[in-house]
Formats: sequence, structure tokens, C-alpha cells
Amino acid sequence: MSSPISLSSIQARKIQLISQGLAAAQPKQQNAATTLNVIQQLGYIQIDSISVIQRAHHHCLWSRLPNYQLAHIDQLLASKHVFEYWSHAAAFLPMDDYRFSLPRKQAIARGEKHWFDKDHKLVKNILQRIRTEGPLQAKDFEQRKTLNTGWWDWKPAKKALEQLFMEGQLMVSKRLGFQKVYDLTERVLPANVDTRLPTNEEFYRHLIIRHLQANGLAKPFNISYLRKGLLKPIQQQCKAMLHDGELLLVEVNQQQYYALPCVTDLLNKKLRHTKVHILSPFDNLLIQRQRTRELFGFDYQIECYVPAPKRQYGYFCLPLLFGDQFAGRMDAKIDRKTGVLNIIHLHIETDKIEEFIAALKPALVNFMYFNRGQTMEMKRLSHYRVDLTTSTQHHWRQMLID
Repeated sequence: MSSPISLSSIQARKIQLISQGLAAAQPKQQNAATTLNVIQQLGYIQIDSISVIQRAHHHCLWSRLPNYQLAHIDQLLASKHVFEYWSHAAAFLPMDDYRFSLPRKQAIARGEKHWFDKDHKLVKNILQRIRTEGPLQAKDFEQRKTLNTGWWDWKPAKKALEQLFMEGQLMVSKRLGFQKVYDLTERVLPANVDTRLPTNEEFYRHLIIRHLQANGLAKPFNISYLRKGLLKPIQQQCKAMLHDGELLLVEVNQQQYYALPCVTDLLNKKLRHTKVHILSPFDNLLIQRQRTRELFGFDYQIECYVPAPKRQYGYFCLPLLFGDQFAGRMDAKIDRKTGVLNIIHLHIETDKIEEFIAALKPALVNFMYFNRGQTMEMKRLSHYRVDLTTSTQHHWRQMLID
């Protein structure tokens, strides 16, 4: 086994950004097929319910495909090229990877608890209704008090639907608004999908290779992130693949990571250093905060779960990637009635202020249109090292939103 390859922080960041699809020029023709390519490259796109701006799955795709259309996900679900299930969280996944969702589904079906205790009578009745009536939403199981009949109660029914979904007996055939429509798995799966249960080794190898293709370099902890009981087997599988030459070790700032043998080829690709990406807090690039601190020196916390008086940057503050460094964060909210994109707080964390603002301006305009906005308003500006004067804040506002 050879010694680890030494990489600088700059090289490591470049590798991850290229792997994440945040560096290359985008295809002019962007449609559902190019959206599928991005999902296949990343391995998953996280779904989240927060909607102060466009939801996370749309936002992550738009960050990589500036002409992305919200309808693409619906089209890919309808054409059965993607499916909903659990990655480290709720996600859209490539249908090609369906069989690798089976180990978790079978574990839950055998009794491993996901969220709720299983109500066997309720799940049996829900399955029978869907089998008979066709695809249904949680609201279809609400108890209608005016009729004084039936025993359906929304909360227990929703829990049972999610239990059946996690077990793999139900799938999401589509969403109406943001609400899931559930159907029997056999009616949703394409006929040609591989449904063989992978062996443990096949499953571990899939997780490792998928993660490294999407991120360039990783520790076993990153690969097994929020996957119960998988850290030790992933560690063992990585060592076996390293021994067989299928992986190599790279060292960055005295930290060791695994990578695919082709990883250094990515260093020959170009990285745009003058572009700003306004990212979702749930973006694949930085969902694992520890690796973001190690490689980018960026300490990020989403503050919507922090009590309001303790928030430093804002409820839903968005990381701002400038070239290969994070240069700030921005708390934003779209007013869908007025079409105003409210920039509640823009916090700048770079000394290249003029260059950053010049690059941020077109990104803000595109972000406004992506959120169906027509105008922007900015309430607060701050800098990580400098107390800004009123005149400086006014000058920067003028540069950005006029």
C-alpha cells in the first residue's frame, strides 16, 4: 500500500466542487434529462419542508442548473426515473439505485423502529384502501366529524402511511403541492427495475463509490453519515478496497481521506473563481458541517432551529460560495404576494469586498427570478471584521440592488 497523496486545501476544495457540479460550465440545453444527470451525479437531493424561499430540492438543483425548472422533478417522478426514499434524510434518488434502498426497508419491516410504533390493524386497513381505491394522500384518511362514521384519524393514519412507506410497501407516486400521494410499490416501480437485495458487501461498496463520486474525498464517517450501525462496516470495506487498489488515501491538513484512483484527474479541470453560488442550507456540498469546516474553514449552522434571541445571522441564512471559498451568508425570504425578495441580513466574510459584491449582484438577480420575485429589498448589511458606517452600507446596497 502506497503512502497517502498529499493535497493542499485549494486542491481539495477544487476536487469537491468539481465533483459536486459547482464548477463546470453548464449545458445550454437544460431539461428533465440534465436534471436527472445532476441527481445521478450527486446520488440524492434532500427534500425539506421549509419554504421561506424555494424548497431545498429545487434550490440545490438550480444551484447547478441555472435554467432548472420546478416541473423537472415532477416529470422525473412521473417517468419513474427518480423515487422518494431516505438517504441520510428524505430525498429524491435515482431509480437506478432502487435496490440499495432495500436493506433499510427490510430492516424496518422486520421491526427496526424508524419514528413510530407500528399499528398493525391500521396499516392493514390503509393498504386495503389503497389497493382498492388507488393512490391516496394522508388527508384522504381524515375523520369527517359531520358523518360520525369511520375510525380514521389524520395523525395515526399519517404515521401508518409513513411506516408503510419506510417498509417499502408504499411509494410516493407524485406530490400535489407538497403533499405526498401514496400508492402500492408494485404499481409504482417500473417493470425493469432491479429488485434483488444487495449483499452486505455490494451495499457498502455502493455507498462508498457513490459518495466519493459525488464528493471527491471522504472519511468513513462521512460515508456512513446518519446511517445507523454502518460506520464500522464502512471502515472495514474502505480498508479492503484500499488494499485492492480500488481506493487511495489522500492527506489534507494532516487529515486523511479516501478517494477514487481517478481523483487527481479532477485537478486538470477548470474552476471558475469569480462566480457566486447562493446555496441552500441543505445543499449536498455542506450538509456535513464537519467536512465543510475541515476543507473550507467555514463554520455553518442553520439557525431556524435556534431560538430567535440567540440567532446571529438569521432564520434561514444561505451560504454564499465565491469561487472556492465561502464569502458570507444571507438571510432571505420571498414575499409571494408582492414579489419582493427580502434580504433580511447580508453578512460578508471576505476582504475582497468589491470583487465579491460585483459577482454577487448577478447571482442575486438570478436568485430573485428563481424565487418568482420582481424586486429586492435589503434591510441589514454587516461585515465579519469591520463595523460598517451608514454611508458604506448605503453604497453597498446601491451596488447590489439598484
